[in-house]
Amino acid sequence: MAGTPELSSNLPSLATMLGASPPVLFFFLGMFATLVRSTLVIPRAVTKLLSLYLLWSIGFQGGVKLVHGGLTLDAIYALVIAVALSCLMPVGVFFLLRRWIAAPDAAAVSASYGSVSAVTFVTASTVLTAQGVAYGGHMVACMALMESPAIVIAVLLLNWSTRDAQAGRLAWGKLLHEALLNGPVLLLLGSMVIGMVTGERGYQAFKPLCTDLFSGVLVFFLLDLGLLAARRLKDLRKAGARLIAFGLAAPPVGASLALAAAWAAGLGVGDSVLLMVLAGSASYIAVPAAVRLVIPQANPGIFIPLALAVTFPFNIGVGIPLYLFAATRVLSH
Repeated sequence: MAGTPELSSNLPSLATMLGASPPVLFFFLGMFATLVRSTLVIPRAVTKLLSLYLLWSIGFQGGVKLVHGGLTLDAIYALVIAVALSCLMPVGVFFLLRRWIAAPDAAAVSASYGSVSAVTFVTASTVLTAQGVAYGGHMVACMALMESPAIVIAVLLLNWSTRDAQAGRLAWGKLLHEALLNGPVLLLLGSMVIGMVTGERGYQAFKPLCTDLFSGVLVFFLLDLGLLAARRLKDLRKAGARLIAFGLAAPPVGASLALAAAWAAGLGVGDSVLLMVLAGSASYIAVPAAVRLVIPQANPGIFIPLALAVTFPFNIGVGIPLYLFAATRVLSH
């Protein structure tokens, strides 16, 4: 199968994959610290710097890898699959949840689950590296392309559902600006372009910063997210049992769709796992910022804790190793 690395006959166990990724364990340490009411705190300014570093590093390295590997047929397939999933998943989520919650809330949740979590992607790439599973630099482009379409489609669905054309006209300027030019997306894409322009020469100059420090920075970032996720648990009462069940079921469903598409396209294990991670994740940074502008009537007590306190921990603790296990089994036969 094209792009599939040579695989060991002994598939890695879930425990082995989790144990090989200390940053994941620090996420749960952060949750534990909050639940036992520890005084552990990471200053907000530090967290902001850590997030900017991670976006810069993954974008820059992705640009270098993209130039090194070239725009192959596998890369084109992966990009097409990523955009298709980002456009289709919000539709299914919206019409499912519209039966349970108000249209603005359904639109906000559909935007979150159609978009992606960059931190989940970064964590998964770290796990793949630890397991020796190769993946293409074009996967960073896939992540960037999946950030925005879901937000646009969610607003279209809301306008169609409520027939609120006037609100739609007023919101489009802010929507497009926030979806396409918000800080995280701009930094990610800009870093990727700079990585493509500077290539191996630029990578060697920044290697100690963008590679050697990466895992350590990720540890502190996930530790902070663990603290935040545990604090959001109390907000889940607003979501209700059915929405919590959705937050747990959506990741494997999205990942299964991605795996089926990756298998049909003949993609390798590494690219397939990252597509599964992207399709199974939910945005809790970019989408809330956009939704605040274009769907102000949506209840943040529903879509933010659902993505951050349910789906994100599931993907970090269970999803990533499960996706790697499933992709290895399916694509090695």
